[in-house]
Amino acid sequence: MKTQHLDFLIRSWETRDRADAFNLIKNILAEYGLNCEPCGADRDVYDVELFYHKNGGEFWVVERQEEIVGTAAYYPIERGNNAVEIRKMYILPAVRRKGLGKFLLQELESTIMARGFDEIWIETASVLKEAVKMYENSGYLPTTGVETPRCDRVYKKVIK
Repeated sequence: MKTQHLDFLIRSWETRDRADAFNLIKNILAEYGLNCEPCGADRDVYDVELFYHKNGGEFWVVERQEEIVGTAAYYPIERGNNAVEIRKMYILPAVRRKGLGKFLLQELESTIMARGFDEIWIETASVLKEAVKMYENSGYLPTTGVETPRCDRVYKKVIK
C-alpha cells in the first residue's frame, strides 16, 4: 500500500516503524488520559507481523517529511459476518483537521471492500470525541459487544 494525501505519504508498515508507531500511539492515548497496554490492547503494535500480516490484515503508517505522524490498520475478526476490525487509527495533534482521518477511513473502507469483506467493526472510547464523530458521520452504527477494556463504544458498518 502506498498513496498520497496532501503532503502525507500513507504506506505499509515496515519493521523499522515498530518503535515510532508504538510511541505515537502511546503518546496519543496519554493525550486523552488513556493508558497504553503493551501486554493487552496494544500488543498488536509490537507484533504487527503476527496480528496483522499473518491474519490477512494490514497496518499502515502515515509519514510527513519522513516522520511518522499517524497509523491505521485492520484485520479479519471472528464476530460479525465476514468482518474486519479497524484498529490503531491515530493521528498526531499537529496534523489533525486537514481531512487526514477521513481520508484514511475512506482508504481503509475501499481496501476492505475490494478484499471482499462484508462488515467493518470499530471499538473506541467516548473520550476520543473526534473519532466518535467521524465514525458516526461516516455511517457507522452503534452496536454492542465491546471487547477491549479501555473502550466503551463499538460500531459496525455493513459494506455489502
